[in-house]
Amino acid sequence: MAFNGFAAEDFEVFTIDGLEPRMDALVSRVRPKLTALGDEVAPFLSALCGEEMFPHVAKHARRTVHPPNDTWVAWGPGKRGYKALPHFQTGMFQSHLFIVFAIIYESPNKIIFADALSGSISAVRERLPGKFFWSTDHLDPHGTPQSDMGGEQFAELTRRLKEVKKAEVTCGLRIANGDPVLRDGPALLKVIEQTFETLLPLYRMSF
Repeated sequence: MAFNGFAAEDFEVFTIDGLEPRMDALVSRVRPKLTALGDEVAPFLSALCGEEMFPHVAKHARRTVHPPNDTWVAWGPGKRGYKALPHFQTGMFQSHLFIVFAIIYESPNKIIFADALSGSISAVRERLPGKFFWSTDHLDPHGTPQSDMGGEQFAELTRRLKEVKKAEVTCGLRIANGDPVLRDGPALLKVIEQTFETLLPLYRMSF
């Protein structure tokens, strides 16, 4: 299956009540698109990163009661999983699509990244667009645009990564539900690839 973008109906699955009904919709409607996207982007990311990057589509297998509020495909250097390693993600909440670099709480690399970011904040801010969002919780649809991030905010972010066990970080682009580019597969693929290319220095800093 070729990746042809996302329809408005794909975002509406997050309005479905109940774990099983929402999961049924995610599996039938959204997961095939994320799988196709994962397969299409993997060769690009492998060439970009200089190592094989494997796609992993969210299964939400640990959920037993509450339905997921987001879903995604992640790419990382681990064939068997991605959560313990720095990785890239594209996924969706009801409100938007996100295209991000991520280190979640299960990864020990967050301390390596925090140390590197502490000494490179000025360079990072110059390279990344101000409209990119930073977040310290990958399950939270909110975040802070880089244009609103001052030195104190970056200092707190790096401190949490070092000192708080559950701390994590994501950074990247958000595209609002309803933006026409989401329905244009080739155009959206280009945006995703350009975003990951821009985020590559963060990935490099995490090893």
